[in-house]
Amino acid sequence: MKRTLGVCYYPEHWPDCQWADDAARMVATGLTWVRIGEFGWSRMEPSPGTFTWDWLDRAIEVLGEAGLQIILCTPTATPPRWMVDKHPDMLAVDAEGRPRKFGSRRHYDFSHLGYRDECRRIARLMGERYGKNPHIAAWQIDNEYDCHETTLSYSDTARKGFQDWLAQKYQSTDALNRAWGNVFWSMEYDSFDQIDLPNLTVTEPNHPHQLAFRRYSSDQVVAFNKVQVDELRKHTDAPLIHNYMGRITAFDHWKVGADLDIASWDSYPIGFLSDRLEGSSEQKKKFLRQGHPDMQAFHHDLYRAVGKGRLWVMEQQPGPVNWAPYNPAPLPGMARLWAWEAFAHGAETVCYFRWRQAPFAQEQMHAGLLRPDNAPAPALEEARQVADEIAGLPEVGTAQAQAALVFDYESAWAWDAQPQGADFEMFRLAFAAYRALRRPGLNVDILPPDTSDLAPYKLVLAPGLMTLTDEFRRALSTFKGIALIGPRSDTKTNELAVKVPLGPDLPNLDISVALTESIPPDDTIPLEGEGQFLHWFEHLEGDATTYLSTGTGQPAIIGNDNLRYLAGWPDDATFDRIIRDLCSTLAIDTHNLPDGLRIRDTMTHRFVFNYAPTALNWQGTTIKPAGVHWEALA
Repeated sequence: MKRTLGVCYYPEHWPDCQWADDAARMVATGLTWVRIGEFGWSRMEPSPGTFTWDWLDRAIEVLGEAGLQIILCTPTATPPRWMVDKHPDMLAVDAEGRPRKFGSRRHYDFSHLGYRDECRRIARLMGERYGKNPHIAAWQIDNEYDCHETTLSYSDTARKGFQDWLAQKYQSTDALNRAWGNVFWSMEYDSFDQIDLPNLTVTEPNHPHQLAFRRYSSDQVVAFNKVQVDELRKHTDAPLIHNYMGRITAFDHWKVGADLDIASWDSYPIGFLSDRLEGSSEQKKKFLRQGHPDMQAFHHDLYRAVGKGRLWVMEQQPGPVNWAPYNPAPLPGMARLWAWEAFAHGAETVCYFRWRQAPFAQEQMHAGLLRPDNAPAPALEEARQVADEIAGLPEVGTAQAQAALVFDYESAWAWDAQPQGADFEMFRLAFAAYRALRRPGLNVDILPPDTSDLAPYKLVLAPGLMTLTDEFRRALSTFKGIALIGPRSDTKTNELAVKVPLGPDLPNLDISVALTESIPPDDTIPLEGEGQFLHWFEHLEGDATTYLSTGTGQPAIIGNDNLRYLAGWPDDATFDRIIRDLCSTLAIDTHNLPDGLRIRDTMTHRFVFNYAPTALNWQGTTIKPAGVHWEALA
């Protein structure tokens, strides 16, 4: 695997006389890739059917002749004003019934078939014009699905599409009424056109109604993406990519990724820490200028799996962003660390966002590799350093992980619909489990819910799965390591009803959840000896071995040699103890890493990353703040 760097560039923002100099400076910095076009529709087609490709032709020629490989994007994330005039009902509608108007980006409804056809058309035209161009080495489809919470739309278009989707899925309203339990509160329907979207109800809508709408909405994202994939496949052999985001669960990335060649994502560690992660004020202060030490790694591992082994970072934060509540500058060295961490987790390419900071419009405060006055910004030199280091280090590949985490988007939608506790959320639970695997230095793979082969792993965690797929259940029945399932796993049907007999239905294990509690933030469930559960606790019954108990003697972990169920949400210290005990049983080596230090093993090297704001010691080596250290494995 050859590691490369790139950058995001907007030739339409700059005079064309500047393009050649920009391209030369990119190459001099050691960049290989340049991404263009994702927001350029109004310059490609300024009025319906009138095309001005000449600027894009010239930009591709200038960049390509300089030696850069181009990622060309379809511009469908920013439909121009005339498109909205042509299709006024294409705008998404929020849950309060308000249209999401023109004037920024992502102003479309995934379910609008007229707009979907327009996207098919522009993808076809771009494919016909540029599909065989030797400078176009990859394609990006659209940009950041669900950015600004744009997967769900409560429009008339979505309502009609949802009704048709339900009719195809259930075939009769009698079947739908039974599946949803609509006899409760007299919610029964006589025809599919009676079924509205699950918003603006007096109290919470029926949970399976909400879950069905989430499934429908995710299917619209999959279909929207596939329309462009199918068009471009006719005209190019270059890989097709989408750039996913951090902590986004609104659509099923596994299904979108099945139609693509590479999964990429947009990594903004400091923005995520401020905007998208829970944590104490002390922790957020400690990592203010570095980002959470596990957030980027989680998404590298997730999207490497979504991409079937192929991972890129399409946008890497180089400096302060513009969209978080607060936007501090990165600690010197972090733009280098983030790139190397991505490479250590299997990334082929890291592209910085953006080449030059724009002096206008919504993102004018978002830093780039150059300042608005064309002078170097701090990250430019760090990118140059990474490029030099790439040239001097042999390819490192990826290594087999000792542990795996199963992650399911449908379960995220289920718990959004039925949280039961105000602070229960699927990503938060999965991330807690992932962090517990990372803190002792394990390599982690993230697996889809229908995974059928666990043989490569010694330890598997599967928290928060609404129900287990048949494939995963069969894999568990023959697994030779230890699988820790739960909490809140396999206790519901696919329609979000309580299983009867009570779940979980685990192979060769007689246990059930008899009662469930959600725990407020000022309370805990103490465990025997030490430790505690937060947020969630399930009362277990059954004839199985108890490996950990609560302070009152109730089972906290119960199971057998290879399959166990976790009855609650451990705090970090308790999760650490549980994982270390499991690793000891499985003869997995662990490390006592200081807070902020993380390691990642590749096939040939061990990489050590210091996310802390102070120097830390790794086996006699002092690693400075934002430092990266690597050593060959024996």
